[in-house]
Amino acid sequence: MKQLFYNGEIVTPEASGAEAVLVEDGVIRDVGSRESLWCQAGDCRIVNLHGAALLPAFIDAHSHFSQVAARQMQADLADAGTPEEIARRIRAFLAAGGTAPGTWVQAAGYDHNLLPGGRQPSLALLDSCVPDHPLMLQHKSGHSGVCNSAALRALGITADTPDPPGGKIGRDSDGALTGYLEENAFFEAQKKVPLPDLNTFLRAYRDAQGVYASHGITTVQEGMMVPELLPLCRALVDSGLLKLDLVGYAADGALSEAAALFPRSVGRYDRHFRLGGLKIFLDGSPQSRTAWMRTPYAAGGGCGYGTLDDDAVLAAMETAARGGWQLLAHCNGDAAAAQYLRCLARAEEAYPGLRELRPVLIHAQLLGTDQLDEVRRLGVIPSFFAAHVFHWGDVHIRNFGPERAASISPAGSALRRGIRFTFHQDAPVIPPDMVETLWCAVNRRTKGGVLLGPEERITPLAALRAVTVNAAWQYGEERRKGVITPGRAADLTVLSQNPLTVPPEELRELQVLAAYKDGEPVFGE
Repeated sequence: MKQLFYNGEIVTPEASGAEAVLVEDGVIRDVGSRESLWCQAGDCRIVNLHGAALLPAFIDAHSHFSQVAARQMQADLADAGTPEEIARRIRAFLAAGGTAPGTWVQAAGYDHNLLPGGRQPSLALLDSCVPDHPLMLQHKSGHSGVCNSAALRALGITADTPDPPGGKIGRDSDGALTGYLEENAFFEAQKKVPLPDLNTFLRAYRDAQGVYASHGITTVQEGMMVPELLPLCRALVDSGLLKLDLVGYAADGALSEAAALFPRSVGRYDRHFRLGGLKIFLDGSPQSRTAWMRTPYAAGGGCGYGTLDDDAVLAAMETAARGGWQLLAHCNGDAAAAQYLRCLARAEEAYPGLRELRPVLIHAQLLGTDQLDEVRRLGVIPSFFAAHVFHWGDVHIRNFGPERAASISPAGSALRRGIRFTFHQDAPVIPPDMVETLWCAVNRRTKGGVLLGPEERITPLAALRAVTVNAAWQYGEERRKGVITPGRAADLTVLSQNPLTVPPEELRELQVLAAYKDGEPVFGE
């Protein structure tokens, strides 16, 4: 099958000045003038862009695909500003039906920073709201949550349960449980919540694909495949539902099991799924003040904390090096970044080929500009959560003070040092909205209107490269994706206007009109 895309602007990080794109059997065959390609096309399907801009499809450098699917089955608490609003939304979710008596109820997306006094939802509120179901609320960051009493009982958490390493169980001044769970305490609790039936989850996977495709994304990440998730991922691949490319990273300790379960996905795509490597996480989130910092948070509160010791980090690096796996490490704070870089320097001495596996530093929000030279020396790819500038920039100013907050996601400093970086949204923390991320990276405005770190702003072209050609490089797929040039996969996105020519402050207004995976429409049309 041939397709000819024309009558619009062809936009690619590698400027071509082309007028049309010829696609055959899912691969870009030629790029050039409309007249010359028209002669080559012969019998083909014409895709009239009507003046819109054709770009390489966006590439998701880090998110959690299964969690995005799970969100389709949970009460949505995004932007809830009062405890009463949280209770109202949960009751409405229950009233909509489909939740059997006594079964688990989950809600997600609340942010305590938006609630009065910055306080977590109370145990009393959740007990009064849902007395007859175990209830778990997940914080917007994904690093904490709150349970009602029925959920605490179901999880076996009592006032005598000790805090796990790298986590906390909330207690009041009298030692009574508050329902709050943080970091590893929350992650372990999540694993014990029963999953929906398979058909329900597969429908949610289908809907999650639609969410990504509607934002122009055709390569997606499963950013933390814990053992409990592996059977679901296997069922997803076997179902044939995947239309987008999905790259999975196994949790520390689950890599061998994942490789055995997906033997045809090691090093190549099988029905759009590829096992990419290993994921570890070394700290928490800055908006929850659990990111691990070299110096204390403003107004007290300590430095946050790490989740793994150096020996565990080095062991993961050895696993990656020996198996030829890419290693991703969640590092929000500069102390977590320091640990990753320190261990990587030691590991690369023992395994010089490790840098060729393109180690990634996920989030890198508080990565110090003084650490960037070491990032470059070690061949690390920082993947910045640039949209934090807008969504939590004002919170970061409170948590870190204006000077430290100004350098979050230091893309400008990385660019000046010649460091290749990518952007992501950590969906479902926020929607996988690449257009918003472009706007954030170029303008760096907070919700309150503060220009946060003007020296870290970058050009629209540099931002576009971060979510296309650089992201393809991060995945080791730069020969297949990321630019519009002959021989690459026809992974394409149509935007309402050219992001390189609209006024920078208007980038956020661009709309995704269509998306194509291997030449096939997955959104629009």
